Amino acid sequence: MHLFVIILISLLVISLMRLKHRKCIPSCSSNPRVVDEDDYHWTHNKSNILAWLHKSLTRKSEIAQCIATAMVGPRTWLGGIFNRTGPKSSGSNKYVDFNFTSVQVAGYQSLRERTKVPYDDTRVEHQKALLELWNLAYPNVPLKGLVSDQWKDMGWQGVNPSTDFRGGGFLSLENLLFFAKTFPNAFRRLLLKQLGKRATWEYPFAVAGINISFMLTDLLELYRVKPRYQHCINFVKILGEDEDAFDVLYCIAFVLMDAQWLAMRATYMEFNEVLQVTRAQLQRELALEDIYRIQDLPAFNLLHS
Repeated sequence: MHLFVIILISLLVISLMRLKHRKCIPSCSSNPRVVDEDDYHWTHNKSNILAWLHKSLTRKSEIAQCIATAMVGPRTWLGGIFNRTGPKSSGSNKYVDFNFTSVQVAGYQSLRERTKVPYDDTRVEHQKALLELWNLAYPNVPLKGLVSDQWKDMGWQGVNPSTDFRGGGFLSLENLLFFAKTFPNAFRRLLLKQLGKRATWEYPFAVAGINISFMLTDLLELYRVKPRYQHCINFVKILGEDEDAFDVLYCIAFVLMDAQWLAMRATYMEFNEVLQVTRAQLQRELALEDIYRIQDLPAFNLLHS
């Protein structure tokens, strides 16, 4: 409804700009400009109209950003039920030169190699992994085949999931499997959309998972030989102590994205906006000074909520 109203007002704005006769009047530049006879009335009111349009488009994002910001640093809950001072944060938008240990370098390079493996529907191990994901998601529902309409129930775009893996590769399937095995309650909660007031057009679970894998590889600069930002460096240090850190971070990102989705009351068309808010929150949390394990991230608690 909000989008429909915005479109109508936009059309009204365009109509006003094209009204009636035109004439040339002096402007601040040396060249004359063409305006309507009632341009003065339009100029007087257009700033208010455009400001309203901008406010309508950004309101949901701002609310979600406030919720995300509240998760780090000083935090309070209504009535003083929850009041705790969070860890200090460090900037994450500046280049940092850090000398990694050989263990940290090995862990980072191993993760980078995982991102380079495409999903291959002709490889038996990849087929088995996909079948295992189905059995974990729907243990009591026999799958008719690797190509089946049943896959749409999990949130794949078509009857053959292999066509959706191009963006995330085999890593995205490994991430989904890890989520299902390690945090089965949270996995099923998101898969079946069990909590909160859901939208009529919900995000497709499986395709959302692939997008989250891709988002994390970009956030952590896994395309670079050596990361440059503080949040990436902190993650590599964690990875040196915990080889599952990326997979756990994936699970955190998924539940955080779902929480943001509900907070923003988002619909399918707003998925990318929700994903960007999720990314920004993870970046802030990874940049905190006293994060030594992936479980120290504030958003980790969402996995058990």
